[in-house]
Amino acid sequence: MVGTGAFTVLGLQLVDLQNTWTIISLWIVGGMVALFGAFSYAELGTYLPKSGGEYYFLSRIYHPLIGYLSGWVSLTVGFAASIALSAMAMGAYLEKFSRWDEKTIAAGMILLITLIHSMNLNVSRNFQNVFTLLKLGLITAIVTAGFSLPSEINSFDWSGTWKEELTSTSYAVALVYVTYAYSGWNAAAYIIGEIKAPKVNLPKALILGTLVVSILYILLQVVFLRQAPIEALQGKEEVGQIVGNYLFGYEGGRIISFSIAFLLISSISAMVWVGPRVVRAMANDHKIWQFLATDNASGIPVRAIWLQSGISIFLILTSSFREVLLYSGFVLQLFTTLSVGAVFLIRYQNKNRDSYRSPGFPFFQIFYLAISIWILVFLLYSKPRESIFGLVNLLLGAVSFWLSCRFSADSEQDKSS
Repeated sequence: MVGTGAFTVLGLQLVDLQNTWTIISLWIVGGMVALFGAFSYAELGTYLPKSGGEYYFLSRIYHPLIGYLSGWVSLTVGFAASIALSAMAMGAYLEKFSRWDEKTIAAGMILLITLIHSMNLNVSRNFQNVFTLLKLGLITAIVTAGFSLPSEINSFDWSGTWKEELTSTSYAVALVYVTYAYSGWNAAAYIIGEIKAPKVNLPKALILGTLVVSILYILLQVVFLRQAPIEALQGKEEVGQIVGNYLFGYEGGRIISFSIAFLLISSISAMVWVGPRVVRAMANDHKIWQFLATDNASGIPVRAIWLQSGISIFLILTSSFREVLLYSGFVLQLFTTLSVGAVFLIRYQNKNRDSYRSPGFPFFQIFYLAISIWILVFLLYSKPRESIFGLVNLLLGAVSFWLSCRFSADSEQDKSS
């Protein structure tokens, strides 16, 4: 869950929103949405304890087409876009200190991490755990320094302008940036089959992880606002490096920049690791995907890993950070909304009491759905180009579902004849 957005999206928010109350409210609301989503996914995952995330949930609860489309989005946009965004942020942090440009750095890092995850499961697991712990340590260190050291100039604006900003379309778009920053709160749901005692450990992983990271994220944004002027942050992706310069001078900022870039590796690594598990789940139901889900001798779906990384590199070479974020944000928000809504169905259509039960039901779920639907409507209204691209991707997914069904029908007919 600890990803790119914590170090990048504040600069995008500050382009249209400058009030400090507004900015803090964005991160609080985003944290609440992630936490309430985690409660919901914990219930879904313990009720349907199988790897695959939204693909498996939506296929079983709604209809195979809905689940298929969520899997299609995960394959073509969800994980690939997250990988691309993390790599682009890493490139932005390192470009000033390297002879290579941002896109070259980003593409090269994806290739390197993909190669590491193609080796064996133990290497993947250890690599991911070490880098995640280091990144949590880095955020804690920045937060501690940011509140301890004096600040000569800051971006604070405690005026009453928040009233106008809260009702603006810019607030809804900025909330997309925040929900992207919190993305990954549901990652454990994709690998339920690899979690021991999921009815106990899945809720712990989802809920405790989301709660801790949310608190750190909110404190981190306050530190960024406290330690740098708004003019220096507006529109910039490398927010951490800019604040590092103000906190520790040029050399200190350089160290912070390298540290953040280095630890963004864990964000790329997590998505490279988890994403192909969705393809594997899809391959169990749709033969058209079996060639991608074939494992190597170490039990790793290498073909799916490299396809996903190839899509990520394509996004890096053809799009900007902001375009990828908005494009992927729309379709991903759509399917997490459907998943949280599915909690109502399993509660009222089934009598299984053995699974985890979300506290705060139905209020937590209603809050999540209200915010998500609001985001989706405003994205369609204010960012129609990126939203339409997302809908076109869904249409392509529906065509591939039809082809998959035809392929399966033809295969069955050949067997019977």
